[in-house]
Amino acid sequence: MIDRRRFLHSASTCLAWFGMQSMASATDAAYPSRPVRWIVPYTAGGATDVLSRLICQRLSDRLGQTFIVENKPGAGSNIGTQAVINSPPDGYTLLLTSTANAINASFDPTLPYDFEAGIAPVAGLARIPLVLVVNNELPVRNVADFIAYAKANPGKLSIASSGIGTSLHLSGELFKTMAHIQFVHVPYRGSAPGLADVMAGQIQGMFDNVTSSFELVRSGKLRALGVTTRERSETLPDVPAIADTLVGFETSSFYGVGAPRGTPKDVIDLLNKEINAAFGDPLIKQRFAELGAIPITGSASAFGGMLATETGRWRKVVELSGQKKE
Repeated sequence: MIDRRRFLHSASTCLAWFGMQSMASATDAAYPSRPVRWIVPYTAGGATDVLSRLICQRLSDRLGQTFIVENKPGAGSNIGTQAVINSPPDGYTLLLTSTANAINASFDPTLPYDFEAGIAPVAGLARIPLVLVVNNELPVRNVADFIAYAKANPGKLSIASSGIGTSLHLSGELFKTMAHIQFVHVPYRGSAPGLADVMAGQIQGMFDNVTSSFELVRSGKLRALGVTTRERSETLPDVPAIADTLVGFETSSFYGVGAPRGTPKDVIDLLNKEINAAFGDPLIKQRFAELGAIPITGSASAFGGMLATETGRWRKVVELSGQKKE
C-alpha cells in the first residue's frame, strides 16, 4: 500500500511538472503565435488605412500570423491611442502613431494618458507633405499672391481643415501667424467634405495632405499654391515649397508604429526589422509613391527620437498660434 501511494504521488508530481513545462512552452512560443491587432485611430478609407493595410499584409506574409487592421476613430485619435496604452505589453496590440499624438501632447490639456510614458516606439512608416490648395476662381497663382490677397481683403478668406487640433488646422494657424494675415478657420469632419466645399467655392482654400488632394490638383479641380515641406513633393513636382516665400515655414504629417510600454525588446526589434524590410518591396514602394508618402526608415530608438523632435516642434506651433483645446 505504501509503495502504491508513493508511486501515485510520484506520478502526479511528474504529470504536474510536464503540464507546467507545456504551459511554459506555449507561453514562450515564437512571436507571433496568434493574430496581432493593428489599431488605426481613424476611420477606414484614408491614407492611414491604406498604409496600414499594405504593411499588415506584408507582416502577415512574412511572420505567418494575421495582422488585423482595426479602426478605432474618435476624439482626435485619443480613443484608439488609449486603447493600445491600456493593452497588455505583449506585442499583440499595436498602434498606428501619427502627428496627432505629437500635437495632442501640448494641444489637449485634458488628455487621460501620457503618450510618451505609455507607448514604446517600434518603427517609422511615412512622412506626407501638406499642400495649400485654393478654389480655381480665387485670383491668386502663388503663395505671395495669396498673402497679398489676404492682406487686401481682411476677413474675406475662409480656410478649411479636417478638424480642430489636426496638423491641417495648425499648419494653417502657423501660416497665418508667420504671414501676418487673417482668415476664418472652418473645421470639417475629415478632408473630403472640406475639399468639396473648396471646389464649390463656399470655402476659398485648405491645407491638406498631398495624398488626398493631388488628383484634384492634377485634374485641374483645385489650384495648388505650395507644399509645406522644405523640398518639393515628387507627387506634385511643379508646386514650390511655401518656405520659398515664407522663410522658415515647415510642417508635414507623419505616421509610425508604437506598442504598449513594456513590450519585450526582441518583439519590437523583430517588428522594426520587418517593417524596414517592407520598404524594399516593389509593390509597397509603388503604392507609397502613388500616395505621396516618403518612407521613414531606421531603428526603434531613432523613431523614438523623431517622435520627441516632432512633439517639440508641434509644441512650438501650438504656442505660436495660441491654439488650445477648450
